[in-house]
Amino acid sequence: EGLIEFYSSFKEMFEFFCKNTTIHGTIRLVCSGRNRMKTAFWTLLLLASLGMLYWQFALMFSQFWAYPVVLTMSVDSEPKMFPAVTICNLDPSRFELVSEQLEQLERMAEESLTFLYGPKASSRLSQLRDRNRDRDKDGAIRVQAWANLSSAGFSLSHNFSLVRMWDLRAGKKHSRVGFRLCNSTGGNCFYTSHPSGMDALLEWFRFHYMNIMAQLPPELPQHQQHFQDLVYSCQYDGEPCRPSDHVHFHHPVFGSCYTFNSKGTDPFWAATKPGIPYGLSLILRAEQKEHLPLLSTVAGVKVMIHSHNQTPFLEHEGFHVRPGIATTIGIRQDQVNRLGGNYGRCTTDGADVAVELLYNNSYTLQACLHSCFQRAMVQHCGCGYFYYPLPAGARYCDYSRQPAWGHCFYQLYSRLRNHRLDCFQHCPKPCR
Repeated sequence: EGLIEFYSSFKEMFEFFCKNTTIHGTIRLVCSGRNRMKTAFWTLLLLASLGMLYWQFALMFSQFWAYPVVLTMSVDSEPKMFPAVTICNLDPSRFELVSEQLEQLERMAEESLTFLYGPKASSRLSQLRDRNRDRDKDGAIRVQAWANLSSAGFSLSHNFSLVRMWDLRAGKKHSRVGFRLCNSTGGNCFYTSHPSGMDALLEWFRFHYMNIMAQLPPELPQHQQHFQDLVYSCQYDGEPCRPSDHVHFHHPVFGSCYTFNSKGTDPFWAATKPGIPYGLSLILRAEQKEHLPLLSTVAGVKVMIHSHNQTPFLEHEGFHVRPGIATTIGIRQDQVNRLGGNYGRCTTDGADVAVELLYNNSYTLQACLHSCFQRAMVQHCGCGYFYYPLPAGARYCDYSRQPAWGHCFYQLYSRLRNHRLDCFQHCPKPCR
């Protein structure tokens, strides 16, 4: 009956509430009415407890709306399809069509080595270059057949010479080496400097190499070298590999590469038993007869194990196998399933991604980032980066046609590396 009574004042109603509620401490507000200090103390204590209550509510709801994920792991042992395996010779092939330009580039590299470290530093490079002058008859025929393109007027530019820059504050003990890049108007210049002269020389050599290779016809770098030049023997599960088991493709840095079991649909590549005898066994040859010593400074084979229908980005992933030894590699498949939606952005097949892929294989984060950067190159620099596929109607960068493309590229790549280019916002991780 007391709950529906009418009270003559708010004070009486408040006292009734304090005496009958289950909130701890409210009864103290009534009992301590004769002592204002106690009333103030219990009021502050009650307000503080209510504040803590609502703070806990806020934490609980914020955690709920954050969609937390519980990581669940399971181990499966049923038969699986063997993964795709890509191998490349670390020594890229020397194209006969641009042999003159490559020899000129190596002479310029000798001059730079002499300038940086003295004449003894360039003697080894000179010996390698002289060895590469010996061409077989087939090479001579190719040079003659492509003579018109080889003498198309392209020449290496000396505007990008290596220079040493001394740090005046640290004296002559500290210096950096690099080459100068300017925009199309000759302003806004900067140096691609490195603390190591060898790192600067490798970067300088690769920059000129891209300008040389950009003049080749698009179909020429796709020519296939003999499979037996790299793979002497191939067996899987004790059975010899078939010609249809590998696919050839050209890598801008490593040259001819081969991918085994690229599609993952052939029952021949089913993995039924663990162990070395039941896997892929290869005997490889690391040939260096046409070595480009400043483009690839090591000998051996690049290997990458990856999913089927996936473009292998060997410059970012994979591992090296040194020649002269037997290497055994054990593999285990880890499958990650992301929930997507409110739990985080991911894409199932890339169809909902704003970036149009330049690769014909399945969606990967690297493929999306490369495609996004290449389209940004074409938009801002007017040409494409040689190491990535081209959009329709675009051409690769070449300083005989775009003298300032290097300035544009290094600035754009710096923005990508520092996450100031919107490619990382447009390219989510795959859901699986």
